[in-house]
Amino acid sequence: QVQLVESGGGLVQPGGSLRLSCAASGSIFTHNLMGWYRQTPGNQREFVAVITSGGSTNYADSVKGRFTISRDNAKNTVYLQMNSLKPEDTAVYYCNLRWSFPSTVDYWGQGTQVTVSS
Repeated sequence: QVQLVESGGGLVQPGGSLRLSCAASGSIFTHNLMGWYRQTPGNQREFVAVITSGGSTNYADSVKGRFTISRDNAKNTVYLQMNSLKPEDTAVYYCNLRWSFPSTVDYWGQGTQVTVSS
């Protein structure tokens, strides 16, 4: 089995910063995607950012220029540096691990709460 453990959430003022971490363990295919999604009550889980095992990144328009995703392949860990936080960034943030060989599989972390409020 694969397990993803998240940390780094909390309460921060508008304009502040947080750094989320997610460490994956278990049997993990080398070529994979790790990403971050977020969800608020009553809403669909939405894409935030993704990074390939080769280091290519993509971001949602709402966070582009403010958030930075990175990873440490040796540690199977993905990070999300969140700067210039806004109240609308408040959500439960989930990390995701995906690969597509021999078929597509997804694994999710337990979620970590990020609250942006003064």
